[in-house]
Amino acid sequence: MDKLTREEVLHVLDLARLNATDEEIVKYQIELKKMIMEIDKIKELNDFDEDLLIAPWESNTSLRENDSLKINDADILKNVPSKKGNFVSVEAEVLRDE
Repeated sequence: MDKLTREEVLHVLDLARLNATDEEIVKYQIELKKMIMEIDKIKELNDFDEDLLIAPWESNTSLRENDSLKINDADILKNVPSKKGNFVSVEAEVLRDE
């Protein structure tokens, strides 16, 4: 089979919420089939180690301890330009259609 059916292409277009002309549908019938065939070639590969695909480093890597910092809220609030109670106050920017 050299191409997908028109209905298959229309289904893919519907899933992607796209429209296409008749000429584009014919083009996609061939192009999408080529893509599927290339994916099928990758699926046939059996000579690779799946562990290598997880990460480019060894799995026995040690990470530093996650030390949480203890910060006093009052120290943070004394350095902000504007505050309301225990909250930082910021100007809200309103976006409008022009």
